[in-house]
Amino acid sequence: MTDAADTKSKPIWLRLWPLYLIAGGLVAAWAFGLFDYLSLETLRQQQAALRAFVEDNLILAIAAYIGIYTASTVFMLPGALWITITGGFLFGLAGGTLATVIGATLGASLLFLAAKTSLGGFMRKIASGYAENVRIEFQNSPMAYMFAMRFIPAMPFPVANILPAILGAKYRDYAITTALGIVPGVVAYTWVGAGLGSTFAKGEDPDLASVFQNLLPAAIALGVVSLLPVAWKKFFPKKANQIEEAA
Repeated sequence: MTDAADTKSKPIWLRLWPLYLIAGGLVAAWAFGLFDYLSLETLRQQQAALRAFVEDNLILAIAAYIGIYTASTVFMLPGALWITITGGFLFGLAGGTLATVIGATLGASLLFLAAKTSLGGFMRKIASGYAENVRIEFQNSPMAYMFAMRFIPAMPFPVANILPAILGAKYRDYAITTALGIVPGVVAYTWVGAGLGSTFAKGEDPDLASVFQNLLPAAIALGVVSLLPVAWKKFFPKKANQIEEAA
């Protein structure tokens, strides 16, 4: 009997174990007051202790940061923005960006695999005909769609992590578009974190609204550009097929 058959044979309550895990993580985070620590004020108060720890335990600090970011992505915890800013504050622009991309991609990959296996059939059943119609369009240009999901600010990160699995994306394509697609946003907020030291020294707060406003037009433009192959195939299918056959 195949793995797929084994999965289908399991009762629905057993196949929903990833949802129980996510819910448990959210409840635990709330119970321990973890959300209270995800703030600018926490960084301001703990900046000396955090930087001292990083200086004395750089490898451990990077590993811990990646683990925290992975867990926050898997459990869909709010506050990823503050974790990203903290990465820039602790490791600088280059180090913070790399660590965040690794952590976010690992967490997104775990969600993808959970949705692909245990949750996939259940979610497709809920979405029914709508998901099937979208799946056909998606599979014509999967990477273009996934890049657009990452670039467009209105697309929630958890949705962009799970939806491709339901629509039948390959993990390789998913991992590539995730790792590359989140870079613009990660760089923007890591940059804010990298400059927090001087901002705190002046007794000021970073202007996150301004950062988002400056990032929004570029993100929308990237989303539009990523969907151009989809539009080309939609309106000029014959030419698109000729180009693909020639390639």
